[in-house]
Amino acid sequence: METIKEIREQADERMQKVIEATKRDFAAIRTGRANPAILDRVLVECYDAQMPLNQVANISAPEARMILVQPWDKSLLSAVERAILKADLGFNPSNDGNVIRLVVPQLTEERRRELVKVLKKDAEEKRIGIRNIRREANDNIKKLEKDSVIAEDDSKKALDDIQKLTDKYIGEIDQLTANKEQEVMEV
Repeated sequence: METIKEIREQADERMQKVIEATKRDFAAIRTGRANPAILDRVLVECYDAQMPLNQVANISAPEARMILVQPWDKSLLSAVERAILKADLGFNPSNDGNVIRLVVPQLTEERRRELVKVLKKDAEEKRIGIRNIRREANDNIKKLEKDSVIAEDDSKKALDDIQKLTDKYIGEIDQLTANKEQEVMEV
């Protein structure tokens, strides 16, 4: 049988994972700046498998508006180029035989607004995830109270604790969203 402390720790741990996922997802959303994380989801068809781009090439951002992709195996250059085009990130790769250069175009006002909508939708999904973890933890605490394992006072205190945890992590998501929105809208 779980204790209140274990339930709280599990909820905290799971909510922290939601925050980490939020940070990862937000890093992949393109702003007007070159950010190698934009290419994290690109899969390259090579060696009879689909491999993440960052496992077959060095990715860097030497300038504010340019990403350089340098495959470790030169024979993968065209496969990497195809994968970037297929990912439909709005880049037009230019290949000089050694490296692929991606010029990050300036975002239009309309595109920025679309990205903010995507950002807010993603943030809401993460908030729902946090709330689901809260609901699960609350159900476990209520079950302990119902089974007379803990007193009503302990149950109320534990439920308050879980709510404080939820508020903390939802606040963190809101802050990440506000920061990323500001970054996207920055010209």
